[in-house]
Amino acid sequence: MVAPLYTTASGLLFHAGKILVCTVGLPARGKTHVSRALERYLRWTGVKTTVISLGDYRRKVLGSAQKLPPDYFTLGEKSEETIKLREKVLQGCEQQIWDFFNAGGQVVIYDANNGTRERRNAVAEKFDKAGIHVIMLENSCDNEEIIMANIRSVKISSPDVSIRCSAHQWQRDLRRPRQYRSWDPERAVQDYLNRIKDHELHYEPVEETTWPFIRIKNVGEKIMVNNVHGYLQSRIVFFLMNIHNRPRTIYFARSGQSLIEHSYKADSDLSPAGWEYAERLKEFVLDRRAKSLEQRGINPAERRLVIWSSARRRSHHTAWPFLTKGANDHAPPPKVKVLERPQMSEINPGVWDGLSPDQVRKYYPDEWERFVNDPYAYRAPRAESYHDLCVRLEPTLIELEREREDLLIIGHASVIRCILAYLIGLPASEIPAIEVARGDLIEVVPTSYGVYSQAHHFWDGPGRSASGKDEHNFYENYAEDTRGKRRPEAKADGASAVGRR
Repeated sequence: MVAPLYTTASGLLFHAGKILVCTVGLPARGKTHVSRALERYLRWTGVKTTVISLGDYRRKVLGSAQKLPPDYFTLGEKSEETIKLREKVLQGCEQQIWDFFNAGGQVVIYDANNGTRERRNAVAEKFDKAGIHVIMLENSCDNEEIIMANIRSVKISSPDVSIRCSAHQWQRDLRRPRQYRSWDPERAVQDYLNRIKDHELHYEPVEETTWPFIRIKNVGEKIMVNNVHGYLQSRIVFFLMNIHNRPRTIYFARSGQSLIEHSYKADSDLSPAGWEYAERLKEFVLDRRAKSLEQRGINPAERRLVIWSSARRRSHHTAWPFLTKGANDHAPPPKVKVLERPQMSEINPGVWDGLSPDQVRKYYPDEWERFVNDPYAYRAPRAESYHDLCVRLEPTLIELEREREDLLIIGHASVIRCILAYLIGLPASEIPAIEVARGDLIEVVPTSYGVYSQAHHFWDGPGRSASGKDEHNFYENYAEDTRGKRRPEAKADGASAVGRR
Protein backbone atom coordinates (compact mmCIF):
# COMPACT_ATOMS: atom_id res chain seq x y z
CA MET A 1 0.00 0.00 0.00
CA VAL A 2 1.12 3.52 -0.67
CA ALA A 3 1.32 5.29 2.68
CA PRO A 4 -1.35 8.04 2.56
CA LEU A 5 0.15 11.52 2.82
CA TYR A 6 -2.96 12.87 4.56
CA THR A 7 -6.74 12.63 4.40
CA THR A 8 -9.55 15.13 4.18
CA ALA A 9 -12.53 15.50 6.49
CA SER A 10 -14.48 13.30 4.06
CA GLY A 11 -11.98 10.47 4.48
CA LEU A 12 -10.81 10.67 0.84
CA LEU A 13 -7.12 9.95 0.37
CA PHE A 14 -4.39 12.27 -0.90
CA HIS A 15 -6.70 15.32 -0.79
CA ALA A 16 -7.67 14.34 -4.32
CA GLY A 17 -11.44 14.56 -4.11
CA LYS A 18 -13.65 12.24 -6.14
CA ILE A 19 -12.56 11.13 -9.60
CA LEU A 20 -14.53 9.68 -12.51
CA VAL A 21 -12.40 7.92 -15.15
CA CYS A 22 -14.43 7.47 -18.36
CA THR A 23 -13.01 4.91 -20.75
CA VAL A 24 -13.23 5.69 -24.45
CA GLY A 25 -12.59 3.34 -27.34
CA LEU A 26 -13.88 0.88 -29.88
CA PRO A 27 -14.74 -2.65 -28.76
CA ALA A 28 -11.83 -5.10 -28.17
CA ARG A 29 -9.28 -2.31 -27.58
CA GLY A 30 -8.35 -3.36 -24.04
CA LYS A 31 -10.65 -1.06 -22.07
CA THR A 32 -11.74 -3.77 -19.65
CA HIS A 33 -8.19 -5.01 -19.13
CA VAL A 34 -6.95 -1.51 -18.33
CA SER A 35 -9.97 -0.73 -16.13
CA ARG A 36 -9.63 -3.86 -13.99
CA ALA A 37 -5.86 -3.44 -13.64
CA LEU A 38 -6.26 0.18 -12.54
CA GLU A 39 -9.00 -0.78 -10.07
CA ARG A 40 -6.73 -3.44 -8.55
CA TYR A 41 -3.85 -0.99 -8.12
CA LEU A 42 -5.93 1.83 -6.63
CA ARG A 43 -7.59 -0.51 -4.17
CA TRP A 44 -4.14 -1.70 -3.15
CA THR A 45 -3.18 1.89 -2.34
CA GLY A 46 -6.21 2.15 -0.06
CA VAL A 47 -8.37 4.24 -2.41
CA LYS A 48 -12.04 3.17 -2.51
CA THR A 49 -12.37 2.27 -6.18
CA THR A 50 -14.79 0.34 -8.37
CA VAL A 51 -15.37 -0.42 -12.03
CA ILE A 52 -18.88 0.24 -13.34
CA SER A 53 -19.18 -1.65 -16.63
CA LEU A 54 -21.93 -0.63 -19.01
CA GLY A 55 -21.74 -4.01 -20.74
CA ASP A 56 -21.97 -5.99 -17.52
CA TYR A 57 -24.91 -3.87 -16.34
CA ARG A 58 -26.68 -4.29 -19.69
CA ARG A 59 -26.27 -8.09 -19.53
CA LYS A 60 -27.57 -8.09 -15.95
CA VAL A 61 -30.65 -6.01 -16.75
CA LEU A 62 -31.51 -7.03 -20.32
CA GLY A 63 -29.91 -10.45 -20.68
CA SER A 64 -27.71 -11.79 -23.48
CA ALA A 65 -27.28 -10.15 -26.87
CA GLN A 66 -29.65 -12.64 -28.52
CA LYS A 67 -32.56 -11.17 -26.49
CA LEU A 68 -32.01 -7.62 -27.75
CA PRO A 69 -33.45 -5.86 -30.83
CA PRO A 70 -31.33 -6.26 -34.00
CA ASP A 71 -30.41 -2.55 -34.03
CA TYR A 72 -29.26 -2.40 -30.41
CA PHE A 73 -25.53 -2.64 -31.22
CA THR A 74 -25.65 -0.59 -34.40
CA LEU A 75 -25.26 3.17 -34.42
CA GLY A 76 -27.35 5.64 -36.37
CA GLU A 77 -31.16 5.47 -36.61
CA LYS A 78 -32.78 3.23 -33.99
CA SER A 79 -36.22 1.91 -33.22
CA GLU A 80 -38.25 3.35 -30.36
CA GLU A 81 -37.84 0.10 -28.40
CA THR A 82 -34.05 0.23 -28.71
CA ILE A 83 -33.91 3.88 -27.66
CA LYS A 84 -35.89 3.11 -24.50
CA LEU A 85 -33.73 0.08 -23.66
CA ARG A 86 -30.46 1.96 -24.15
CA GLU A 87 -31.69 4.89 -22.08
CA LYS A 88 -32.73 2.50 -19.32
CA VAL A 89 -29.27 0.96 -19.24
CA LEU A 90 -27.47 4.32 -19.35
CA GLN A 91 -29.53 5.81 -16.52
CA GLY A 92 -29.18 2.69 -14.38
CA CYS A 93 -25.43 2.59 -14.90
CA GLU A 94 -25.04 6.28 -14.05
CA GLN A 95 -27.13 5.75 -10.93
CA GLN A 96 -24.66 3.05 -9.82
CA ILE A 97 -21.88 5.62 -10.17
CA TRP A 98 -23.78 8.14 -8.04
CA ASP A 99 -24.54 5.46 -5.44
CA PHE A 100 -20.87 4.54 -5.12
CA PHE A 101 -19.77 8.15 -4.70
CA ASN A 102 -22.55 8.85 -2.20
CA ALA A 103 -21.48 5.80 -0.16
CA GLY A 104 -17.98 7.23 0.30
CA GLY A 105 -16.24 5.91 -2.80
CA GLN A 106 -13.45 8.00 -4.29
CA VAL A 107 -12.70 6.69 -7.79
CA VAL A 108 -15.12 5.20 -10.34
CA ILE A 109 -13.85 3.74 -13.60
CA TYR A 110 -16.75 3.89 -16.07
CA ASP A 111 -16.06 1.06 -18.52
CA ALA A 112 -18.01 1.93 -21.68
CA ASN A 113 -17.33 2.87 -25.31
CA ASN A 114 -18.25 6.58 -24.95
CA GLY A 115 -17.38 6.83 -28.62
CA THR A 116 -18.89 10.22 -29.50
CA ARG A 117 -18.11 13.71 -28.26
CA GLU A 118 -21.79 14.28 -27.50
CA ARG A 119 -21.96 11.22 -25.25
CA ARG A 120 -18.69 12.00 -23.46
CA ASN A 121 -19.65 15.60 -22.78
CA ALA A 122 -23.09 14.62 -21.53
CA VAL A 123 -21.60 12.26 -18.93
CA ALA A 124 -18.76 14.59 -17.94
CA GLU A 125 -20.92 17.66 -17.48
CA LYS A 126 -23.31 15.85 -15.10
CA PHE A 127 -20.54 14.82 -12.73
CA ASP A 128 -18.41 17.92 -13.13
CA LYS A 129 -21.31 20.02 -11.81
CA ALA A 130 -21.19 17.92 -8.64
CA GLY A 131 -17.48 18.73 -8.11
CA ILE A 132 -16.20 15.39 -9.36
CA HIS A 133 -12.95 15.39 -11.35
CA VAL A 134 -13.47 13.82 -14.79
CA ILE A 135 -10.68 12.15 -16.78
CA MET A 136 -11.14 10.62 -20.24
CA LEU A 137 -9.14 7.40 -20.71
CA GLU A 138 -8.98 6.52 -24.40
CA ASN A 139 -7.74 3.11 -25.56
CA SER A 140 -6.77 3.03 -29.22
CA CYS A 141 -5.30 0.05 -31.05
CA ASP A 142 -4.11 -0.50 -34.61
CA ASN A 143 -2.42 -3.83 -33.91
CA GLU A 144 -4.59 -6.52 -35.49
CA GLU A 145 -2.97 -9.27 -33.40
CA ILE A 146 -3.98 -7.53 -30.16
CA ILE A 147 -7.51 -6.92 -31.43
CA MET A 148 -8.01 -10.54 -32.51
CA ALA A 149 -6.53 -11.83 -29.26
CA ASN A 150 -8.92 -9.62 -27.29
CA ILE A 151 -11.90 -10.86 -29.31
CA ARG A 152 -11.03 -14.53 -28.91
CA SER A 153 -9.90 -14.52 -25.30
CA VAL A 154 -12.26 -11.94 -23.77
CA LYS A 155 -15.33 -11.50 -25.96
CA ILE A 156 -15.76 -15.01 -27.37
CA SER A 157 -14.04 -17.53 -25.09
CA SER A 158 -14.21 -15.93 -21.67
CA PRO A 159 -15.40 -18.33 -18.93
CA ASP A 160 -18.85 -18.02 -17.42
CA VAL A 161 -17.72 -18.72 -13.87
CA SER A 162 -15.10 -16.96 -11.81
CA ILE A 163 -13.67 -18.11 -8.51
CA ARG A 164 -13.45 -15.52 -5.79
CA CYS A 165 -10.75 -15.94 -3.20
CA SER A 166 -10.62 -15.11 0.46
CA ALA A 167 -8.31 -16.22 3.20
CA HIS A 168 -11.16 -18.12 4.83
CA GLN A 169 -12.81 -19.90 1.95
CA TRP A 170 -12.68 -20.54 -1.77
CA GLN A 171 -15.94 -20.16 -3.63
CA ARG A 172 -17.31 -19.90 -7.14
CA ASP A 173 -19.03 -16.71 -8.23
CA LEU A 174 -20.88 -16.02 -11.47
CA ARG A 175 -19.14 -13.15 -13.23
CA ARG A 176 -21.04 -12.73 -16.49
CA PRO A 177 -22.78 -14.83 -19.15
CA ARG A 178 -21.10 -15.71 -22.40
CA GLN A 179 -22.65 -13.80 -25.29
CA TYR A 180 -21.71 -16.43 -27.86
CA ARG A 181 -22.32 -19.56 -25.78
CA SER A 182 -23.74 -21.75 -28.57
CA TRP A 183 -22.09 -20.07 -31.55
CA ASP A 184 -19.43 -21.50 -33.82
CA PRO A 185 -16.19 -19.71 -32.80
CA GLU A 186 -15.37 -18.39 -36.28
CA ARG A 187 -18.93 -17.19 -36.82
CA ALA A 188 -18.84 -15.48 -33.43
CA VAL A 189 -15.57 -13.73 -34.30
CA GLN A 190 -16.98 -12.50 -37.59
CA ASP A 191 -20.14 -11.25 -35.87
CA TYR A 192 -18.08 -9.25 -33.40
CA LEU A 193 -15.86 -7.86 -36.15
CA ASN A 194 -18.99 -6.65 -37.96
CA ARG A 195 -20.09 -4.92 -34.76
CA ILE A 196 -16.69 -3.19 -34.54
CA LYS A 197 -16.89 -2.03 -38.16
CA ASP A 198 -20.26 -0.41 -37.49
CA HIS A 199 -18.83 1.43 -34.48
CA GLU A 200 -15.85 2.61 -36.55
CA LEU A 201 -18.19 4.54 -38.86
CA HIS A 202 -19.43 6.72 -36.00
CA TYR A 203 -16.44 6.72 -33.63
CA GLU A 204 -14.93 10.10 -32.74
CA PRO A 205 -11.48 9.94 -31.09
CA VAL A 206 -10.72 12.18 -28.15
CA GLU A 207 -9.35 15.37 -29.68
CA GLU A 208 -11.24 17.93 -27.63
CA THR A 209 -9.34 19.43 -24.68
CA THR A 210 -12.42 20.26 -22.63
CA TRP A 211 -11.57 17.52 -20.16
CA PRO A 212 -8.26 16.05 -19.00
CA PHE A 213 -7.49 12.92 -20.98
CA ILE A 214 -5.07 10.01 -21.13
CA ARG A 215 -4.64 8.20 -24.44
CA ILE A 216 -3.13 4.70 -24.45
CA LYS A 217 -2.12 3.09 -27.73
CA ASN A 218 -1.87 -0.69 -28.12
CA VAL A 219 -2.32 -1.33 -24.37
CA GLY A 220 0.83 0.41 -23.17
CA GLU A 221 2.93 0.83 -26.32
CA LYS A 222 2.46 4.62 -26.23
CA ILE A 223 0.73 6.99 -23.85
CA MET A 224 -0.34 10.64 -24.24
CA VAL A 225 -1.42 12.84 -21.32
CA ASN A 226 -3.25 16.14 -21.47
CA ASN A 227 -3.96 18.52 -18.59
CA VAL A 228 -3.85 15.90 -15.80
CA HIS A 229 -3.05 17.44 -12.41
CA GLY A 230 -2.97 16.20 -8.83
CA TYR A 231 -1.08 13.55 -6.88
CA LEU A 232 -3.58 10.70 -7.22
CA GLN A 233 -4.24 11.55 -10.86
CA SER A 234 -0.48 11.42 -11.47
CA ARG A 235 -0.29 8.02 -9.75
CA ILE A 236 -2.95 6.80 -12.18
CA VAL A 237 -0.86 7.99 -15.13
CA PHE A 238 2.29 6.40 -13.67
CA PHE A 239 0.56 3.04 -13.28
CA LEU A 240 -0.92 3.11 -16.79
CA MET A 241 2.57 3.69 -18.20
CA ASN A 242 3.64 0.29 -16.89
CA ILE A 243 0.92 -2.14 -17.97
CA HIS A 244 0.48 -4.48 -20.92
CA ASN A 245 -1.80 -7.37 -21.88
CA ARG A 246 0.68 -9.91 -23.23
CA PRO A 247 -0.35 -13.43 -22.11
CA ARG A 248 1.90 -14.75 -19.34
CA THR A 249 1.90 -16.95 -16.26
CA ILE A 250 3.19 -15.99 -12.82
CA TYR A 251 4.39 -18.79 -10.53
CA PHE A 252 5.01 -18.57 -6.78
CA ALA A 253 7.04 -20.95 -4.63
CA ARG A 254 8.61 -20.67 -1.21
CA SER A 255 12.36 -21.02 -0.87
CA GLY A 256 13.85 -24.32 0.28
CA GLN A 257 14.58 -25.32 3.86
CA SER A 258 17.62 -23.54 5.35
CA LEU A 259 20.19 -24.74 7.87
CA ILE A 260 18.81 -22.36 10.50
CA GLU A 261 15.11 -22.03 9.87
CA HIS A 262 14.02 -19.92 12.82
CA SER A 263 16.50 -17.03 12.63
CA TYR A 264 15.95 -13.89 10.56
CA LYS A 265 19.42 -12.55 11.38
CA ALA A 266 21.30 -15.73 10.46
CA ASP A 267 20.57 -15.60 6.71
CA SER A 268 21.70 -19.21 6.49
CA ASP A 269 22.20 -21.27 3.35
CA LEU A 270 20.01 -24.14 2.16
CA SER A 271 20.14 -27.43 4.01
CA PRO A 272 20.74 -30.68 2.04
CA ALA A 273 16.95 -31.11 1.93
CA GLY A 274 16.68 -27.52 0.72
CA TRP A 275 18.94 -28.23 -2.23
CA GLU A 276 16.89 -31.33 -3.04
CA TYR A 277 13.77 -29.19 -2.88
CA ALA A 278 15.31 -26.67 -5.30
CA GLU A 279 16.05 -29.42 -7.84
CA ARG A 280 12.52 -30.79 -7.56
CA LEU A 281 11.09 -27.26 -7.94
CA LYS A 282 13.05 -26.79 -11.14
CA GLU A 283 11.82 -30.07 -12.62
CA PHE A 284 8.22 -29.39 -11.70
CA VAL A 285 8.12 -25.77 -12.91
CA LEU A 286 9.80 -26.48 -16.26
CA ASP A 287 7.57 -29.50 -16.93
CA ARG A 288 4.41 -27.66 -15.93
CA ARG A 289 5.33 -24.58 -17.95
CA ALA A 290 6.30 -26.59 -21.06
CA LYS A 291 2.90 -28.32 -21.11
CA SER A 292 1.11 -25.01 -20.65
CA LEU A 293 3.00 -23.31 -23.49
CA GLU A 294 2.57 -26.27 -25.85
CA GLN A 295 -1.19 -26.14 -25.28
CA ARG A 296 -1.09 -22.53 -26.49
CA GLY A 297 0.98 -23.51 -29.53
CA ILE A 298 4.20 -21.93 -28.23
CA ASN A 299 7.62 -23.59 -28.27
CA PRO A 300 8.92 -23.50 -24.64
CA ALA A 301 12.48 -23.10 -25.90
CA GLU A 302 11.55 -19.78 -27.52
CA ARG A 303 10.05 -18.14 -24.41
CA ARG A 304 12.27 -16.91 -21.60
CA LEU A 305 11.48 -17.63 -17.95
CA VAL A 306 12.32 -14.80 -15.54
CA ILE A 307 12.95 -15.71 -11.90
CA TRP A 308 12.82 -13.25 -9.02
CA SER A 309 14.30 -14.03 -5.63
CA SER A 310 15.15 -12.00 -2.59
CA ALA A 311 18.75 -11.27 -1.64
CA ARG A 312 18.55 -13.81 1.20
CA ARG A 313 20.71 -16.90 0.61
CA ARG A 314 17.95 -19.51 0.89
CA SER A 315 15.80 -17.65 -1.66
CA HIS A 316 18.49 -16.92 -4.23
CA HIS A 317 20.11 -20.36 -3.94
CA THR A 318 16.76 -22.06 -4.54
CA ALA A 319 16.93 -20.53 -8.03
CA TRP A 320 20.45 -21.82 -8.78
CA PRO A 321 19.40 -25.18 -10.33
CA PHE A 322 17.55 -23.27 -13.06
CA LEU A 323 20.89 -21.93 -14.30
CA THR A 324 22.65 -25.30 -14.54
CA LYS A 325 22.11 -28.59 -16.32
CA GLY A 326 21.46 -31.39 -13.87
CA ALA A 327 22.26 -35.08 -14.20
CA ASN A 328 18.61 -35.87 -15.03
CA ASP A 329 18.24 -33.12 -17.64
CA HIS A 330 17.86 -34.38 -21.22
CA ALA A 331 17.83 -30.92 -22.81
CA PRO A 332 20.06 -27.86 -22.52
CA PRO A 333 19.11 -25.29 -19.88
CA PRO A 334 16.10 -23.21 -20.98
CA LYS A 335 16.20 -19.46 -21.42
CA VAL A 336 16.27 -18.30 -17.81
CA LYS A 337 17.07 -14.96 -16.22
CA VAL A 338 17.45 -14.72 -12.42
CA LEU A 339 17.14 -11.37 -10.65
CA GLU A 340 17.72 -10.60 -6.98
CA ARG A 341 15.27 -8.10 -5.52
CA PRO A 342 16.25 -6.82 -2.07
CA GLN A 343 12.73 -5.41 -1.55
CA MET A 344 11.46 -9.01 -1.46
CA SER A 345 13.19 -9.90 1.80
CA GLU A 346 10.92 -11.48 4.39
CA ILE A 347 9.13 -9.44 7.03
CA ASN A 348 11.44 -8.34 9.86
CA PRO A 349 10.27 -9.87 13.20
CA GLY A 350 12.33 -7.45 15.31
CA VAL A 351 12.83 -8.52 18.92
CA TRP A 352 10.52 -11.51 18.36
CA ASP A 353 13.11 -13.14 16.08
CA GLY A 354 13.41 -16.81 16.96
CA LEU A 355 10.75 -16.74 19.69
CA SER A 356 7.82 -19.14 19.88
CA PRO A 357 4.26 -17.89 20.52
CA ASP A 358 4.46 -19.10 24.13
CA GLN A 359 7.66 -17.14 24.70
CA VAL A 360 6.17 -13.97 23.20
CA ARG A 361 3.06 -14.30 25.37
CA LYS A 362 5.33 -14.66 28.41
CA TYR A 363 7.82 -11.85 27.72
CA TYR A 364 5.64 -9.42 25.69
CA PRO A 365 2.03 -9.94 26.88
CA ASP A 366 0.78 -6.46 25.91
CA GLU A 367 2.38 -6.54 22.46
CA TRP A 368 1.05 -10.05 21.89
CA GLU A 369 -2.51 -8.96 22.57
CA ARG A 370 -2.21 -6.03 20.17
CA PHE A 371 -0.69 -8.30 17.52
CA VAL A 372 -3.53 -10.82 17.75
CA ASN A 373 -6.13 -8.06 17.52
CA ASP A 374 -4.62 -6.60 14.32
CA PRO A 375 -1.92 -8.80 12.75
CA TYR A 376 -1.86 -6.68 9.57
CA ALA A 377 -1.18 -3.25 11.03
CA TYR A 378 0.59 -4.09 14.32
CA ARG A 379 4.36 -3.63 14.35
CA ALA A 380 6.31 -5.66 16.92
CA PRO A 381 9.17 -3.82 18.69
CA ARG A 382 11.90 -2.97 16.14
CA ALA A 383 10.02 -5.03 13.53
CA GLU A 384 7.95 -4.49 10.39
CA SER A 385 4.18 -4.76 10.17
CA TYR A 386 2.51 -6.27 7.13
CA HIS A 387 1.54 -2.73 6.16
CA ASP A 388 5.23 -1.77 6.23
CA LEU A 389 6.00 -4.76 4.04
CA CYS A 390 3.28 -3.81 1.54
CA VAL A 391 4.69 -0.28 1.27
CA ARG A 392 8.16 -1.75 0.72
CA LEU A 393 6.85 -4.04 -2.04
CA GLU A 394 5.07 -1.37 -4.11
CA PRO A 395 8.01 -0.84 -6.54
CA THR A 396 8.13 -4.61 -6.99
CA LEU A 397 4.44 -4.64 -7.89
CA ILE A 398 5.01 -2.03 -10.59
CA GLU A 399 7.83 -4.19 -12.00
CA LEU A 400 5.44 -7.14 -11.84
CA GLU A 401 3.00 -5.22 -14.05
CA ARG A 402 5.82 -4.35 -16.47
CA GLU A 403 7.18 -7.89 -16.81
CA ARG A 404 6.14 -9.45 -20.13
CA GLU A 405 7.72 -12.89 -19.76
CA ASP A 406 6.59 -15.84 -17.68
CA LEU A 407 7.70 -15.16 -14.11
CA LEU A 408 8.65 -17.42 -11.19
CA ILE A 409 8.84 -15.71 -7.79
CA ILE A 410 10.87 -17.71 -5.27
CA GLY A 411 10.21 -15.92 -2.03
CA HIS A 412 9.26 -15.94 1.61
CA ALA A 413 5.74 -16.66 2.82
CA SER A 414 5.08 -13.10 3.99
CA VAL A 415 6.15 -11.62 0.63
CA ILE A 416 4.14 -14.11 -1.40
CA ARG A 417 1.06 -13.33 0.71
CA CYS A 418 1.29 -9.62 -0.10
CA ILE A 419 1.81 -10.11 -3.84
CA LEU A 420 -0.98 -12.70 -4.07
CA ALA A 421 -3.34 -10.37 -2.21
CA TYR A 422 -2.54 -7.64 -4.75
CA LEU A 423 -3.16 -9.87 -7.78
CA ILE A 424 -6.32 -11.52 -6.44
CA GLY A 425 -7.73 -8.38 -4.87
CA LEU A 426 -7.99 -9.41 -1.23
CA PRO A 427 -8.52 -6.78 1.48
CA ALA A 428 -5.48 -5.86 3.52
CA SER A 429 -6.89 -7.36 6.72
CA GLU A 430 -6.76 -10.85 5.19
CA ILE A 431 -3.12 -10.75 4.06
CA PRO A 432 -1.61 -12.30 7.25
CA ALA A 433 -4.10 -15.18 7.06
CA ILE A 434 -3.19 -16.39 3.54
CA GLU A 435 -1.54 -19.80 3.83
CA VAL A 436 1.48 -20.39 1.62
CA ALA A 437 2.90 -23.87 2.18
CA ARG A 438 6.39 -24.98 1.20
CA GLY A 439 6.01 -27.65 -1.45
CA ASP A 440 3.11 -25.98 -3.31
CA LEU A 441 3.53 -24.17 -6.61
CA ILE A 442 0.95 -21.43 -7.07
CA GLU A 443 0.19 -20.65 -10.71
CA VAL A 444 -1.48 -17.32 -11.53
CA VAL A 445 -2.75 -16.36 -15.00
CA PRO A 446 -3.80 -12.70 -15.38
CA THR A 447 -6.91 -12.15 -17.50
CA SER A 448 -8.94 -9.13 -18.50
CA TYR A 449 -11.52 -9.77 -15.78
CA GLY A 450 -9.05 -10.64 -12.99
CA VAL A 451 -6.74 -13.59 -12.40
CA TYR A 452 -7.12 -17.36 -12.42
CA SER A 453 -4.99 -19.35 -9.99
CA GLN A 454 -4.19 -22.96 -9.19
CA ALA A 455 -2.13 -24.64 -6.48
CA HIS A 456 0.00 -27.67 -7.42
CA HIS A 457 1.62 -29.85 -4.78
CA PHE A 458 5.08 -31.20 -5.61
CA TRP A 459 7.05 -31.73 -2.35
CA ASP A 460 6.57 -33.67 0.89
CA GLY A 461 10.14 -33.73 2.15
CA PRO A 462 11.80 -32.03 5.15
CA GLY A 463 10.70 -28.45 5.68
CA ARG A 464 7.04 -29.22 5.10
CA SER A 465 5.49 -30.39 8.35
CA ALA A 466 1.95 -31.67 8.73
CA SER A 467 0.85 -28.29 10.01
CA GLY A 468 3.17 -26.37 7.68
CA LYS A 469 4.43 -24.17 10.52
CA ASP A 470 7.60 -23.35 12.42
CA GLU A 471 6.75 -22.21 15.91
CA HIS A 472 10.00 -20.27 16.18
CA ASN A 473 9.17 -18.25 13.08
CA PHE A 474 5.48 -17.56 13.67
CA TYR A 475 5.70 -13.83 12.86
CA GLU A 476 6.73 -14.70 9.29
CA ASN A 477 4.36 -17.68 9.10
CA TYR A 478 1.41 -16.26 11.00
CA ALA A 479 -1.18 -17.95 8.80
CA GLU A 480 0.19 -21.39 9.61
CA ASP A 481 -0.40 -20.61 13.31
CA THR A 482 -3.96 -19.39 12.76
CA ARG A 483 -6.57 -22.06 13.27
CA GLY A 484 -9.77 -21.91 11.29
CA LYS A 485 -8.17 -20.75 8.05
CA ARG A 486 -8.61 -23.29 5.28
CA ARG A 487 -6.38 -23.92 2.28
CA PRO A 488 -7.60 -26.13 -0.59
CA GLU A 489 -6.03 -29.57 -0.79
CA ALA A 490 -3.44 -29.50 -3.56
CA LYS A 491 -3.02 -32.64 -5.65
CA ALA A 492 0.31 -33.99 -6.81
CA ASP A 493 -0.69 -34.38 -10.45
CA GLY A 494 -3.77 -32.18 -10.55
CA ALA A 495 -4.60 -28.73 -9.31
CA SER A 496 -6.92 -27.04 -6.92
CA ALA A 497 -8.43 -23.62 -7.44
CA VAL A 498 -6.72 -20.84 -5.52
CA GLY A 499 -8.72 -17.93 -6.80
CA ARG A 500 -9.95 -15.79 -9.59
CA ARG A 501 -11.24 -12.31 -9.28
